[in-house]
Amino acid sequence: MDQMFEVVSDVDNYYKFLPWCKKSIVLTKTPDNLKADLIIGFPPINESYTSNVTLVRPHLVKAECMDGKLFEHMLTLWRFSPGLKREQKSCVVDFQITFEFRSALHSHLSNLFFDQVARQMEGAFIKEVGRRYGPATMQPRNLLLNNNALKS
Repeated sequence: MDQMFEVVSDVDNYYKFLPWCKKSIVLTKTPDNLKADLIIGFPPINESYTSNVTLVRPHLVKAECMDGKLFEHMLTLWRFSPGLKREQKSCVVDFQITFEFRSALHSHLSNLFFDQVARQMEGAFIKEVGRRYGPATMQPRNLLLNNNALKS
């Protein structure tokens, strides 16, 4: 749980491991909040926005778009809770994202690729946890996606 929180809250390094994140700069930081400028790119489009990130160690990372240039609204929630008792380093991750782009073009593209982008983002965070802390002791499993149960 702590390891997932550390990686998800490490906004300064998003550009190093997140697909489509071209730049990530933390402007201000306190133990429970940070403000960051992010540039995301889906070739040939690069866009920037400012994010206000709330941190509740080790349970929650909440990011909200502040400037409204790219998004009408955008909210990302990561919730972490203890996993299996027999797997001490396991945790349950609840990842939710809601957004509306200002641009009709961006909205159309996001509708076409949303599931793929969400899976790749989630996979990038899991891969980064493995790179920093070593391989997982069990395989990640999706319990729900878009409120639909997945078959294993």
